[in-house]
Amino acid sequence: MLTLTDNAIQAIDRFIKGADSPIAGLRISVQGGGCSGFQYGMSLEEASDLTDTVVTFGAVKVFIDPQSAPMLQGVKVDFVDGLEGSGFKFENPNATNSCGCGNSFSV
Repeated sequence: MLTLTDNAIQAIDRFIKGADSPIAGLRISVQGGGCSGFQYGMSLEEASDLTDTVVTFGAVKVFIDPQSAPMLQGVKVDFVDGLEGSGFKFENPNATNSCGCGNSFSV
């Protein structure tokens, strides 16, 4: 399944603790779109769905829907903070192509 770096876990934990309402975890999904065909989606969720795969990283729970799970197999998620800004970075060994900005991919 998917893995998170320590930086990603810490960033997600900060976002969850800073939310206005109680958050159960982070949903990571794959959706059609972007310049290469698929793009990643992330959203804070108050609860998981019954069909979700729930992956726990310490105090952080990640929810993955059944359609996204195969495309997230082996994906590593990191959180980078640099001069060009901060954000999540996805390393997907299943991607055959990705756009220049790294936000979309094809399989």
